[in-house]
Amino acid sequence: MKQGIHPKYYEATVKCACGNKWTTGSTMPEVSVEICNNCHPFYTGKEKLLDARGRVDKFKKRMAKSEYAIKATVAKKPRAKKQ
Repeated sequence: MKQGIHPKYYEATVKCACGNKWTTGSTMPEVSVEICNNCHPFYTGKEKLLDARGRVDKFKKRMAKSEYAIKATVAKKPRAKKQ
């Protein structure tokens, strides 16, 4: 291995936006993250729904309309064939 080409390796402190801290190895002495296993919805079981401009509501309305249309077409009786 060549000498002097590798970055310095630190025992880094990782800080999350929620306040959680832990140590790990890195080429940077400090690392900041926005989300960790203590605040991530997948690990906590809490769903955080960020709705921009009511898109979720629009989607739910569209799905309700399509379900209604499907039920309406299934409820119709088939036409009699011409002979």
